[in-house]
Amino acid sequence: MVDRLTSERRSWLMSRVKGKNTSPELKVRRTLHALGFRFRLHRKDLPGNPDIVLPKLMRAVFVHGCFWHRHPGCKKASVPKTRPEFWHQKFANNVERDTRTTVALGAIGWTVVVIWECETKDPDELRRRLVELVGVTKEAAQ
Repeated sequence: MVDRLTSERRSWLMSRVKGKNTSPELKVRRTLHALGFRFRLHRKDLPGNPDIVLPKLMRAVFVHGCFWHRHPGCKKASVPKTRPEFWHQKFANNVERDTRTTVALGAIGWTVVVIWECETKDPDELRRRLVELVGVTKEAAQ
């Protein structure tokens, strides 16, 4: 399939893809806050600058985009038809960096929680998933 956008327009569009404060990340933050959790954002002193940090629980939460971080089995984890060799390398580097970050955080005693973009669509399911992954209820955290 031919790209309908010019390379300049595509470049501009891709430059608008945010790394922080994305809508899936905001949904996770709202849900955690509603569950009674308090957290810090984008701590630069931790490996990988986790999106959300629950310091008391030693949990580092990453909200990953299914496309960029290759969510296994997700239909959003497709590969563009143009320049596939570039994209395969790009995705491999992202996955490798995610693995290194998880290992580095685990080595200093942190538990890594990954929430995928597609898991943020249903609020009830997101709430259940966060309680499951964070591993405690708000009463136990206090």
